[in-house]
Amino acid sequence: MSILHLAVKSLSNRKATALLTIFSIAISVALLLGVERVRVEARNSFTSTVSGTDLVVGARSSSLNLLLYSVFHMGNATNNITWETYQDLSSNKAVAWTIPIALGDSHQGYRVVGTAQSLFEHFRFGDNQPINFSNGKPFDDLYDAVIGSEVAAAVGYRVGQEIVLSHGVESRSLQTHQDKPFRISGVLKPTGTPMDRVIMISLEGIEALHIDWVNGAAPNALFSVSADRARAMDLQPSSITAYFVGLKSRVAAFRYQRAVNEYRQEALTAILPGVALGELWQLVGSAEKALLAVSVMVVVAGLVGMLTTILTSLNERRREMAILRSVGARPGHIFTLMMTESLIYAITGTLLGFLLMYGMLFAIQPVVQMQLGLHITIALPGIFELILAVAIIVSATILGAVPAWRAYKNSLADGLTVRL
Repeated sequence: MSILHLAVKSLSNRKATALLTIFSIAISVALLLGVERVRVEARNSFTSTVSGTDLVVGARSSSLNLLLYSVFHMGNATNNITWETYQDLSSNKAVAWTIPIALGDSHQGYRVVGTAQSLFEHFRFGDNQPINFSNGKPFDDLYDAVIGSEVAAAVGYRVGQEIVLSHGVESRSLQTHQDKPFRISGVLKPTGTPMDRVIMISLEGIEALHIDWVNGAAPNALFSVSADRARAMDLQPSSITAYFVGLKSRVAAFRYQRAVNEYRQEALTAILPGVALGELWQLVGSAEKALLAVSVMVVVAGLVGMLTTILTSLNERRREMAILRSVGARPGHIFTLMMTESLIYAITGTLLGFLLMYGMLFAIQPVVQMQLGLHITIALPGIFELILAVAIIVSATILGAVPAWRAYKNSLADGLTVRL
């Protein structure tokens, strides 16, 4: 009978203890690998929130503040960029395209972003992926709106439905633009980026909403401008919040950045989005490192539990070891048997941990996508995950050497002598 077969038979005689030990290792492995998978996907999703954009330009402020309000639509700009400045800088011969954005209003807690058709043509995220529509099309009327996938799912909106935007960014605003409702022209496919959580209208639509507002105050009924009347008025924006820049050649990025930062007519800042996203991740990424450390400690606890189980069973198995020795098993065979049992625990627990991890990922993927806008890719284990699995098995083997050595040292007489 081989050592492996003997180890399996021995474990089958202690099914309850063996299964509990394997399951505890599996849970700890699943937690570690699951946290690692979510950590990697979160970092990838975060750093690829915007791709293909060479620079982001806004009013003079810190790079992180500019990144937050322009890309993540969080907070407010320190100032706006005049339309004349935007046109002057966007006409630079190094510029291939620009995407202007204007922030201000909201709807049920979701930010309204005024932009241009160029967003649907040039905006990229992830691995240079364009934004696509699940239903409808880009806005082509003054009162058309395009909504992100999360907005559509959370509020239940569909193409053709009318919505009324609120003044300001509060989730429950007391002032609304009731006189100028918008019609949903399109719903975006999920992107896993802040684009899922915005309502996009044209820059002219932003101007139409506020054409009769004075210093942030709603117009008097006698002086209000109707939606139809606003169509005939000059709706060219007077300012924008920021704009994205795509250059003809990335070699010109630093030259254009210097030109923006040294622009004399206005105090502006141009940032490289990839660099700024990396800086922001360094600030918010400490939590995922702490979570990974906790997961490692859980795995260590699972392996220590395995060690405790084997050590505890040694006293009960002394007679078993003595009988094996009496039928010709050498001390080396006893040592190998105990090591084999540790390997069975580790390998079976690790494989079961992978199955639990994939089951967990399949279960939480739609929820995380909907609630957090984070797309978790369910793919084959990566190199780092395989390294973690091997490290767990090697660690279990090393820990298994402790009870194996104790069993090796037990003598034949120790198991057969009756203790009073």
